[in-house]
Amino acid sequence: MEKQVTEEKFKFPTETVDLPSKGLIYPKDSPLSSGKVEMKYMTAKEEDILTNQNYIEKGIVIDKLIKALIVDKSIDYNEILLGDKNALLVAARILGYGKDYEFTYGGQKEIIDLSLLDNKPLNKEVDKATSNSFNFTLPTTNRVITFKILTHGDEIKIDQEIKGLKKINKESSAEMSTRLKYVITAVDGDTDKKNIRAFVDNEFLARDSRAFRNYLRDFQPDVDMTFYPENGPEGGVDIPIGVNFLWPDATV
Repeated sequence: MEKQVTEEKFKFPTETVDLPSKGLIYPKDSPLSSGKVEMKYMTAKEEDILTNQNYIEKGIVIDKLIKALIVDKSIDYNEILLGDKNALLVAARILGYGKDYEFTYGGQKEIIDLSLLDNKPLNKEVDKATSNSFNFTLPTTNRVITFKILTHGDEIKIDQEIKGLKKINKESSAEMSTRLKYVITAVDGDTDKKNIRAFVDNEFLARDSRAFRNYLRDFQPDVDMTFYPENGPEGGVDIPIGVNFLWPDATV
């Protein structure tokens, strides 16, 4: 992050955050296409957001905080890719309470320097992309699915649909298939949403689904949140994001 001071009208120091996507797949007229977002340091006013019970109960406290810290209010928050939002979340923590994040893993106290986290290397397909549309050939059936990288706006729609399904059936566990229905935008060139949903429910073989999800996990631009605890697995584990990530004084 590059430190700077904004124009007089803002009167606070800011940092420029490099987005994992580099802004490559946003529309050219979007301020996000620059691949950078300017964020201000957290103040006591933003701390009020973290303790707002209404926001906490609705599960929107993190999004409210990030929105408040983004300097350019012309940015459409719903347009932000999920991996880019993760970068803004890490930046919000650093700008609020510093770079050292303390947590407990496996009964051991760990401290991570968040400023040392890197963005994941971009997949070559993303690096040369001109829009948020990509193809993947399923290994078993050889069918070609077209997919997109999800945005915050997509995530809201997915959460709403899952909540609706659980109201109908409390034991519903359709999160994975619901997410796939939003990620996939065409099957063998067919963009009809009803046909895509029917494909996911009735034709998407488990082995193909797993292969696609594994590919997508590595494909999406994001922050590398891996750390390597002593005596941990060889490939490392994800840094746990607990309540103390944005509220360090909370009980670990």
